[in-house]
Amino acid sequence: MLNLRHLALFCGLALLTACGASDLEEPPVPLGDFALGLNIVVADNVQKVPISREATPDEWEAVMKEAVAARFGRYDGSRLYNIGISIDGYALAPPGIPVVAAPKSVLVITANIWDDATQTKLNPEGEQFTVFEGMSGDTVIGSGLTRNKKKQMEVLSYNAVKRVEEWLARHPEWFPTDGTAPVPLAAEGEAAATPAGAVAPAATTATTATTGTAAPRTVAVPLPPPQEPVPIPGPSLP
Repeated sequence: MLNLRHLALFCGLALLTACGASDLEEPPVPLGDFALGLNIVVADNVQKVPISREATPDEWEAVMKEAVAARFGRYDGSRLYNIGISIDGYALAPPGIPVVAAPKSVLVITANIWDDATQTKLNPEGEQFTVFEGMSGDTVIGSGLTRNKKKQMEVLSYNAVKRVEEWLARHPEWFPTDGTAPVPLAAEGEAAATPAGAVAPAATTATTATTGTAAPRTVAVPLPPPQEPVPIPGPSLP
């Protein structure tokens, strides 16, 4: 569950990891026989940190789908995998904020993956990621002063989808190259699910978790009560 207070703290105090140049022109990391099937992104329950530019769910869904297609469309395997991403929360650094309190842009997403052929969900619980724009001359004083909203969203989506790719690469059992079915992760305390008995994900949501014949479960992200923004000091500059 997303905690907006923690997210706001990340915006003001977290050390950002370097974004670097785009790696999309480089060979993709090995993912066995992977090819992108459904590209599902939902932002219906997205939460915004109080000090942030406004972005609509439609805007987030569009930019994230582009990022997923750009990264995972490079794979040319013969087995389709469906990727679902929920946009959970964000902060887009606004312009006009004093340098000493300049917030940083941040994005929180939850990812899921299904094997299309067997209609099997491979991860029992959604994998959540928190990403930042990256430390650079553009962002060290708050990217609201140097980047427009669209650029902030593109960079955050690029960084988020790259984290998803790294997560998938840590699970080679999901991407066999010998023609066998992927092996889904077992929920804690349970045996691994049998691919033939799994249920397909709904094409309209990325927050539904289904394993075996269990009923769908929707992970709700409740909104906090209205409150006055609390100024968070940024890093002191020489």
